[in-house]
Amino acid sequence: MGGLYLGDDRFTPVDLDAYCGRLGYDGPREPSLAVLRELHRRHPAAIPFEAVDVFLGRDVAITPAALDAKLLASSGRGGYCFEQNTLFLRALLAMGFAARPLLARSRWRRPSHERVARTHMVVGVRLADGDWLADVGFGACMLTAPLRLGARGAQDTRHEPARLVPANGELRLERLLNGAWTPIFDLSPAPQEFVDIAAANWLIANHPASSFRRHLVVSRTRDDLRHVLVDTRLTVRRAGAAAEHTRLGAGQLEACLRETFGLAVEDRWRPALVALASCPPQD
Repeated sequence: MGGLYLGDDRFTPVDLDAYCGRLGYDGPREPSLAVLRELHRRHPAAIPFEAVDVFLGRDVAITPAALDAKLLASSGRGGYCFEQNTLFLRALLAMGFAARPLLARSRWRRPSHERVARTHMVVGVRLADGDWLADVGFGACMLTAPLRLGARGAQDTRHEPARLVPANGELRLERLLNGAWTPIFDLSPAPQEFVDIAAANWLIANHPASSFRRHLVVSRTRDDLRHVLVDTRLTVRRAGAAAEHTRLGAGQLEACLRETFGLAVEDRWRPALVALASCPPQD
């Protein structure tokens, strides 16, 4: 009694031609560190992070069919961590990588005493030289390069340096932001089943306390440039430069989604965008 059965879906390999086409990638398809790094660089630039469906109260499915229709079809949509990293994992599996799903607790802008649930998905990759962490789905502070899981010092990325340090029996990812090491998430090294990922995805998409239910969050990271939109506040970060912040009106918000993030704004989004623009700023 008490079990939860969520279907028999698997992390089935993706159509590599469709995936590589979305990324604009025509290089080797072999399980090497060089390929992993190139895919990790291209993915967050080509497929924007966005949690629009959660914000609008819609269901978010991570089955292979749902993801392929949303992220690889001609609609040009993006997704949040469970969508992005599930797709990335499936692409890696299709190329022959030894990859597995992992779960983490987001520490981003959370008080240090809070023990949050594991509602962030990442990907563990085993190569001949050891284990690596891949994450193309943390919108506010997106990684643009895989990290060596066994290393404890600073590791370079295309943006801020990152490091992994022990914390409460888990591994904490930190980024060097404004001269200080800032917690991003606490990673559990235990491999997960699809059902574990599906349950965590449902929780973050549907629980009233989920920040994605209360805020519009969109981001896109390209080489040395990162755009992050939270409600009507657009933040632009360039490698080695101070962040720039801009408040957007309703018309500007729609134009930003279209021009900066490459999202085709649907008619049913517009009432929520107008409502956002009419609310007092919340920092």
